[in-house]
Amino acid sequence: MGTLLVVRHGETTWNRDGRIQGWAPSRLTDRGQKQATALGTWLDDRYDVDRVLASDLRRTRETAAAARGAADDLPDPEFDADWRERGFGTVQGLYAEELLAEYPDHDRTASVISLDAAPEGGEGIPTFRGRVESAWDRAVSTTGPGETTLVVTHGGVIKVLLAKLTDRDPDAALAKDSQDNCAVNEIRLDSDDPELVGEELTGWRDLLE
Repeated sequence: MGTLLVVRHGETTWNRDGRIQGWAPSRLTDRGQKQATALGTWLDDRYDVDRVLASDLRRTRETAAAARGAADDLPDPEFDADWRERGFGTVQGLYAEELLAEYPDHDRTASVISLDAAPEGGEGIPTFRGRVESAWDRAVSTTGPGETTLVVTHGGVIKVLLAKLTDRDPDAALAKDSQDNCAVNEIRLDSDDPELVGEELTGWRDLLE
């Protein structure tokens, strides 16, 4: 039986400022670096990670690097664009209020990830879900019995996966707020039915300086 650990990246400047990141090369804040460092120490103490997969965007690269720097045994990450956040094209970089002005029919209480439109140069929800599920299938099929794979990814991606693993409505899952930065989700794999055994774990917070 294998294990997948799916982690959101650390805090970025755009998270802090409330801007729509999409595929932007936003950087971790000092707090985000500390979160990722604490995460690496916590993972190193708790799991034997055999493989690290990560989105190829800057914030996930920086998170993976900081976590690996704090751990003794985390492998070098393998980067895969299919683990990216949803692409937002021309509206990337807008503040949430600016996006709502562009799309007034969008529910103001719902996450922008759930926008039921494909912005120019961006992705619609079916395309986004499709590539995330492809990445998921590859990760599951290449994690052998007794192995642990760590995935460093994004809030929207995690929403897609949690809906897939539970009986939650996929659209409702996308509309919810993202998990906290560096939250960990533990998924137990078997041949028939992967099981979410730990959701939004944040034990690493006790290690923050």
